[in-house]
Amino acid sequence: MSYSNKLEDPVFQFLAGTFHQDIASPEEALQEFLKEETKEHLEFAVIFLTAFIRNECSNLKKNKYIQSCADGVYFPALGLEPLHWLYEVVEQIKEAVKTK
Repeated sequence: MSYSNKLEDPVFQFLAGTFHQDIASPEEALQEFLKEETKEHLEFAVIFLTAFIRNECSNLKKNKYIQSCADGVYFPALGLEPLHWLYEVVEQIKEAVKTK
């Protein structure tokens, strides 16, 4: 996984923009994202996040990338590896799309 320019990467933009260090909690940040974004943007998020989860890079590299982007999430407290957490986030976005 080579992201030479993170700023152009939608995964980086989503994680860093939603789960930054100034959030109250990852859950609240996600709920705010789901509430504020359009159905189309949520559908796009499902596409690019799913592509990231399924890409050929090792899970270790994906976990490190997620951690480096979502600095407002303390994964040990959640009891989840970053990749599993992101998978659950995608599932919540999919559910939100159904109700928009």
